[in-house]
Amino acid sequence: MAQKEATVYIVDIGSTMGERSHGRKETNLDFALEYVWDKIMSTVASGRKTAMAGVVAVRTDETLNSLGEGYEHISILHNIAQVQMPQIRKLQRELVVSNTHGGDIVSAMIVAIQMITETCKKLKYDRKIVLVTDARGPMDVDDLPQIRAKLQEDDIQLTVLGVDFDDSDYGFKEESKDSTKAQNEGILRQFCDDGAGVFGTLAQAVDEISVPRVKQVRPTPLYKGKLHLGNAEQYETAITINVERYSKTMVAAAPTASSFVVRSDIEATQSTQTVNGESEIPGGGLASVKSTRTYQVEDEHAPGGKRDVALDELAKGFEYGRTAVHISESDRNITTYETEPDLDILGFVEAKQYERYMDMSRTNMIMAERTNEKAYMALSSLIHALYELESYAVARFVAKENKEPRVLLLMPSIEPDFECLYDVELPFAEDVRSYRFPSLDKVITVGGKVLTLHRNLPSNDLKDAMSDLVDSMDLSEFGKDDNGQPTEYAPVDEAYSMKLHRINQVIKHRATHPDREPPDMPEVLTRFSRPPDELASSSKSALASVIKAAEVKKVPPKARGKQYNRKRETDKPLSDLDIGALLAQDPGRKSKRIDPKNAIPEFKQAMLSTTDNADIENAVKQMKTIIYDWTEASFGGSKDQQVVEGVSTMREELLDLEVPYMYNEFLRELKGKMVGEELGGDRRLLWVAIKNARLGLVQRKEVEIEGLPEEEAKALVNEEEAKAFWSMPKPK
Repeated sequence: MAQKEATVYIVDIGSTMGERSHGRKETNLDFALEYVWDKIMSTVASGRKTAMAGVVAVRTDETLNSLGEGYEHISILHNIAQVQMPQIRKLQRELVVSNTHGGDIVSAMIVAIQMITETCKKLKYDRKIVLVTDARGPMDVDDLPQIRAKLQEDDIQLTVLGVDFDDSDYGFKEESKDSTKAQNEGILRQFCDDGAGVFGTLAQAVDEISVPRVKQVRPTPLYKGKLHLGNAEQYETAITINVERYSKTMVAAAPTASSFVVRSDIEATQSTQTVNGESEIPGGGLASVKSTRTYQVEDEHAPGGKRDVALDELAKGFEYGRTAVHISESDRNITTYETEPDLDILGFVEAKQYERYMDMSRTNMIMAERTNEKAYMALSSLIHALYELESYAVARFVAKENKEPRVLLLMPSIEPDFECLYDVELPFAEDVRSYRFPSLDKVITVGGKVLTLHRNLPSNDLKDAMSDLVDSMDLSEFGKDDNGQPTEYAPVDEAYSMKLHRINQVIKHRATHPDREPPDMPEVLTRFSRPPDELASSSKSALASVIKAAEVKKVPPKARGKQYNRKRETDKPLSDLDIGALLAQDPGRKSKRIDPKNAIPEFKQAMLSTTDNADIENAVKQMKTIIYDWTEASFGGSKDQQVVEGVSTMREELLDLEVPYMYNEFLRELKGKMVGEELGGDRRLLWVAIKNARLGLVQRKEVEIEGLPEEEAKALVNEEEAKAFWSMPKPK
């Protein structure tokens, strides 16, 4: 069960809190409320009835407390209780700047102490008081010694946060400070330094709001039982140890949304109640959505041919083919694997033989039963034996009665003050999926020859360049500690889940300010999502070496132009340099041959520099020859994907240049050669791959070209002709 909490927030709303200091756009009160709302909304989000809070306003226009004379201009806005959204809305209307300068924050602390005493009495509570002020009001310091004694006696934690208070550790000092504020600030600082509480500047507290707070979870045992090494029923030498199992790591899930309906027959500020049998959500005019389920069977005599049946009239069955096989509840035990809670060691394995990818679950830890010295000694002996032999234990685990067994790997852990066994679930044979991938260091030809030098394998220069790049991006010691010494750049305890904490941030902001846009994502959540600028800059030379060794080539931009006396549209470069025009003016490019080793990019470049159909026909003729060569050299389908990519590129480029008849002529010629087995034998599988890629003949409905010559228009087909084209005659 979670610890009970009682926190009282004392908020100074005096007239001086309406000022805007040090260039801030919001008032000092709004600046202070950023921290207060964040703390209160975190309490609301927990949904715990034992997490209670109260709010006291000081320097108010009215007086609302039970202490009477001497406690003027102090108002209790919310007694210590669970806070819900209706109370948040009420507090938002009341926490506004007043017209009053009078009101003693020391007296407000006495009011807060009385509230905690009346609520908590002598019960076990976490008692806290948070004071937020600018310290510019009058202060009666005569009672401070008694207040300090009461805080220590009742174990109440006091936190004093001041607007623009000086803080040398945070690096802030307010110049030209008001004399009253300087005096009161010094008194409060001395009061906290004497052991009464924590003193700080509000700016630091607001900055730390964006840092996610890790939720502390009280450990709950997942298993309490015995750890067996050997069969104790048959052998006297078997070992039995009483142990407990706890979670070591848990996945923190992001909050999920629920479905509600907006009610039109109730007021939005109405309290929680039941209207027409439906549960209303307090303060929002919302009602929860309920679902009902009915079961029907076919009945000729019932209205509509179906009859409703009750759930208890139904029976479970299993499909066997198209037949339902019924097993009664009394016989269901034959489908249940009867087991008893147990943790039994099956054997041992060397640590170096275990592969980390076999982990199937989160990590748990097994420790000896508390207050059992014998169990502590026995488990410690097992842990040390595994550690010294560099071995792991494999165990069969059943968490509860009649639960399916699991296989766990037990790993020893020895720390100065703590010893345990960490466990993760291992896969069964059915859980393992085996996939075959091409080798990364060799290529096996059709004839069985092993090649270590191949265009698909990285060269030694590329391996060295990549190794240098990885070393240049090393983050293990890129960070700096408090003493300026190298340390890890992204420690685990500072790498937060962006999804989880961003959703929580937006929910809290929208609950407090429903009409405002959510704030930007804080830097603490995004700083590890990209490499540090300094590190990326220093590794540019290593990256350039990788690009050079890998012969990385830029893919030319897609041609957007049209033929038939229409100017081709290309992406305008930032430098205003028309690369396409320069390529078109180069007379050597028209006669340049397309390199089969880099055919597709060079074919695209040739299409960019074409000026008439003769240039297109020349490039298409070269590309056809290359594709035929690829097809003929495709042993066992080794180049089929390359052929499909080449055909796809030709279709895309020729259709974009409004000469689709050239593609149709090429595809008909390609089919003819495949039918005649002129490209290295039977190529039906390659033809199926081209069909699956939807690279068929260009249909008339795919193009919208005005004035297309009649001969070229005849080359286009309709949908029926396109479908019939895919058929292939039977092999001879």
